[in-house]
Amino acid sequence: MSVTGILVGVAIFLAACTGGTAADSDGAANAASRTRSSPTRARIGNPAPAYAARTIAGDSVSLADHRGRVVLLNIWATWCHPCRTEIPELQALYEKERERGLEVIGVSIDAGGEDAAVADFAREYGVTYPIWRDGDGRVSTTFAAVGVPATYLIDRDGVLRWSHLGPVTASDPALVQALETALGGGS
Repeated sequence: MSVTGILVGVAIFLAACTGGTAADSDGAANAASRTRSSPTRARIGNPAPAYAARTIAGDSVSLADHRGRVVLLNIWATWCHPCRTEIPELQALYEKERERGLEVIGVSIDAGGEDAAVADFAREYGVTYPIWRDGDGRVSTTFAAVGVPATYLIDRDGVLRWSHLGPVTASDPALVQALETALGGGS
């Protein structure tokens, strides 16, 4: 296979993971370059970018509303198979750590108008943590996520402390250590 063939394959893969089409593959590179020059780019150790969305019920919500709590922000979609594996892990983590101040927030990037499907999915998977809707995918641009699932840990002061592209498990050593530190149980 030629280098060009490999690059085209990677571009198609990235477009598929972000909900785009093959025709959008150069858009991902352009979005990434715009994000690199943005002063609000999500970087570990920096304040998390400002972000707001709506709940399935249509209520306005934002990360700023959760200042003082540790937030595990997870970007996902109903069509994402790794997300289906990850969501029960996030639910278990939420149930275990919410009393210590952990707020898990799932941001669905399913297309606008899919609220009923997202609500059905959350019900089917027993999700009790908040689900926000972002059919335009602004969260992916804001946090420079190149696919789903993507997860970000934000401490009580609003500082980004950990991030991961791909599915996470509640027992992931890097996540466990970052959570302990953010929740006040580690150094």
